[in-house]
Amino acid sequence: MLSLLILILCLIFPLVLLFLKRRRTRKAPYPPGPRGLPLIGNLHQLDNSILYLQFSKLSKIYGPLFSVQLGLRSAIVVSSAEIAKEIFKNNDLVFSNRPLLYGQQKLSYNGSEIAFSPYSDFWKDIRKFCVVHIFSAKRVSSYASIRKFEVKQMIKKISNHAASSTVTNLSEIMTSLSSTIICRIAFGRSYEDEGIERSKFHRMLHELEAMWTAFFFSDYIPFMGWIDKLSGLRARLERNFKELDEFYQEVIDEHLDPNRKHGDEDVIVDVLLQLKKERLFSIDLTFDHIKGVLMDMLVGATDTTSATAVWAMTALIKDPRVLKKLQEEIRNSSFEKDFLDEDDIQNFPYLKAVIKETLRLYLPGPLLLPRESREECIIGGYQIPAKTIVFVNAWAIHTDADVWKDPEEFYPERFLESSINFYGQDFELIPFGAGRRICPGISIGVAMLELILANLLYSFDWELPHGLIKEDIDIERSSGITQHKKNHLCLLAKISI
Repeated sequence: MLSLLILILCLIFPLVLLFLKRRRTRKAPYPPGPRGLPLIGNLHQLDNSILYLQFSKLSKIYGPLFSVQLGLRSAIVVSSAEIAKEIFKNNDLVFSNRPLLYGQQKLSYNGSEIAFSPYSDFWKDIRKFCVVHIFSAKRVSSYASIRKFEVKQMIKKISNHAASSTVTNLSEIMTSLSSTIICRIAFGRSYEDEGIERSKFHRMLHELEAMWTAFFFSDYIPFMGWIDKLSGLRARLERNFKELDEFYQEVIDEHLDPNRKHGDEDVIVDVLLQLKKERLFSIDLTFDHIKGVLMDMLVGATDTTSATAVWAMTALIKDPRVLKKLQEEIRNSSFEKDFLDEDDIQNFPYLKAVIKETLRLYLPGPLLLPRESREECIIGGYQIPAKTIVFVNAWAIHTDADVWKDPEEFYPERFLESSINFYGQDFELIPFGAGRRICPGISIGVAMLELILANLLYSFDWELPHGLIKEDIDIERSSGITQHKKNHLCLLAKISI
């Protein structure tokens, strides 16, 4: 009996010591969050189409850093500039990965590009070369003639509407314009001609955006991945991927053709093919890598620019004071010309303030692309395990009353005497993200926006269609990775004298 007691004490004593040691070295707590159900966690409580709004409501309950359980995967949600700074600046390397989600990995050729590639030497290499050879100031400037030509064509089209007092659907015009500019810059041609080709291109692009955000059970509850097959979702993804792959390959083959007539400037696919030929990467650049980068351009630049331009015009038509002030700045510049060039609009501080305010209040991506922690760390006093998905609710940060005065009001003047910008150093304004994985194409998007808005307001006066008042213009958002205005913006243009 005594020997048994001694044996039990010998077994318990080390456990007691271990328990006391762990209490002394206890880690920080895990972020609070809503209670979920077994297996599915909080999945049943979340709607992908309004996720940023749901996250914003939850942040008012659980704080600027809270947790959600997505099936078998843990996630945290960031809703304040202070916590965003900890993520993007103080711990940027820790949070430099992307979660591997089935649809995104398939469409990006297993992360063979910039947006969805895991943090690695390859990602650093391809991002460096894209920044230097595709998104540099010199390269962006070299495409100025394309932007100028296409915006001029847009002005001509709207002028015809004005001459016949026809309502202009700005949503459709902006989608067509941004698609044309990006396709000419990336692929060397436009797909906006009327007919089957245009319809096929936009159907393919729309399906790409849908698949990018589609919910796959295999991402969150792997052993239930059979539901993705049974529902037909995987087959739908495969069809879209096959169609896109054939499209990219046609573009590549066209630019490899020795008999092809070259334009004045090498477009992005030409630059990538040249990099492949020169073998400047630490790994061999393949056609899949090139296709992945083309996919980034197709979705990352086309949709966001058109959405932002429409939101800017929506905000202006709803606020005549701001519209009048901006038009006065543009028209009082002593220009005696029919069209404003990019050099002409560099000294329009109010225009730049309007664009900043649009990206603050109506940013096209309310939730930034999710990141994933590479290792365990402390954020906001909470312990964040490795492999945790991180959602940054930029919309919540941009409308935080502790940071912004009257955050729901469209008031561009707030930026006239402020140094806050959207290039990743000011965490109160992060429409393009921040840190290592900030969007590298900011300069292209901003150049397009400035040129489009300046000439829309320089050339035309804008009115609501007969019978409508400004309160009739809604600000309801569509679902999808890019938040467009749900209902088209239709206005009457009158040629300014």
